[in-house]
Amino acid sequence: MTDPSGQRPNIVLILADDLGYSDLGCYGSEIRTPNLDGLAASGVRFAQMYNSARCCPSRASLLTGLYAHQAGIGHMMENLGSPSYQGYLNRSSVTIAEALRAHGYSTMLSGKWHVGGGYDILDADSWRPGDATHPIPTQRGFDRFYGIVSGAASYFYPRTLMRDDELIPLETSDDYYLTDAITDNAVRMVEQVAGGDAPFFLHVTYTAPHWPLHAPEEDIARYEGTYRAGWDTVRTGRHEELKALGLVDPRWDISPRDESVRPWDVSPEPGWEDLRMATYAAQIECMDRGIGRILNCLRRLDLADDTIVMFASDNGGCAELMAEEAHPGERFRYRTDPLDGRTMRVGNVPGLRCGPADTFMSYGQGWANASNSPFRRFKRWVHEGGISTPFIVNWPARFGGPRIVHQPAHFIDVLATCLDAAGAPYPAEFDGHPITPLEGESLLPLLDGEDWSRERPLFFEHEGNRAVRLGQWKLVSAFGDDWELYDLAEDRTELDDLSSRSVPRVKAMAGTYDEWAERCGVRAWGG
Repeated sequence: MTDPSGQRPNIVLILADDLGYSDLGCYGSEIRTPNLDGLAASGVRFAQMYNSARCCPSRASLLTGLYAHQAGIGHMMENLGSPSYQGYLNRSSVTIAEALRAHGYSTMLSGKWHVGGGYDILDADSWRPGDATHPIPTQRGFDRFYGIVSGAASYFYPRTLMRDDELIPLETSDDYYLTDAITDNAVRMVEQVAGGDAPFFLHVTYTAPHWPLHAPEEDIARYEGTYRAGWDTVRTGRHEELKALGLVDPRWDISPRDESVRPWDVSPEPGWEDLRMATYAAQIECMDRGIGRILNCLRRLDLADDTIVMFASDNGGCAELMAEEAHPGERFRYRTDPLDGRTMRVGNVPGLRCGPADTFMSYGQGWANASNSPFRRFKRWVHEGGISTPFIVNWPARFGGPRIVHQPAHFIDVLATCLDAAGAPYPAEFDGHPITPLEGESLLPLLDGEDWSRERPLFFEHEGNRAVRLGQWKLVSAFGDDWELYDLAEDRTELDDLSSRSVPRVKAMAGTYDEWAERCGVRAWGG
């Protein structure tokens, strides 16, 4: 089903990095996100949109409409010795940009790539962007590209920056900030194609709020003191707001504080913990401000009505610690000393003020638990806290809002939706290569307000964490653990494991998962 007017819409697909389910105002947060809230106020919010639990697999699924293993990125960017785990997009997949460019679209990407092989960011001599194992955006359908090809970077001195197909030097401007640079280039790209005959596809992939905790001091200052009540209070407040907004069912109790997180009232450094979350919140507000600039550009150029804008996060909030904390003295692969002679201080050092370019911190398990409220676990796991994303869609010319949809959807559905809206075919062959059949299903009927339900189950696997979602039922297992079974209609916070009371269902769903894993090249983790 295409646009009834026959007009091919522009498409802007925005992706945040490590943003939790409840980190936006329109998803229950205290963080100021007026521009995304505005999109939600006149658009559609999804209560049950799923990603693939980690940055690279999620990006692979989002771009190709396939499960990450089918696209060659079953884990991360390292080549683990099989086609499903080669660490870069394969040629049996086609990206949204490739399919839309073949249909007459201009295509642009501003931000993080991270689906094109591994990079040792401390060894520039080893970088091989554009070779057979390190494809770059301009080789996978994008006319224009600005951003980093690696997975994480200093916000003030990012390494692996590229413009189109050329590496560019570290920025040295005193006011450079990666989030703002991504916005600047996205706006410039839209301005350059506006007025042409071709519609455009713009993919904006912010690194915010992925660590390091880097933000302008004036933005951090506006949040200092906000979080002195602690992560338990934030979790409870967000859960209540999510219920009031209609995004979660009041019957679902909030999950217990994660076992890795200490109670707030015994936290030895409450002021420093407040500062860490304040910096994280500032990163999100900076991103939202940039999104506002992109939306204003669309309005100024009279493009807003005929543009689909979508927003999501690549996984749940991140509880990962810094490498030095687990292995003191090891070479830190993301170290980027400021160019003014300072040395980057890496690690979550109590009392050290985060935010400046000479620090490299994360916000820790307690705040990640709050980001994913009310769900269990974090990025990397496939319990709801790891795979649930806020997802907002706005298309003024086609459908109005506000509406909330509760049907389960997945990143694999985004390519199908974009092609459906554009009236573009999904190719059986592309550039001389046979293409894997599409796994996703178009969400356009659902967005139009029609009755819609999935035709097939949804599957998840990352680092041996695995799950299958079939209707209201979810079978899930953390690596090394037994299967758990949940009725998500009654218990989306995954508190009442029904596996011992529903053995036939567990067996049947486990068999479905095994068939999928075999078909998609999933291998035993660690094997």
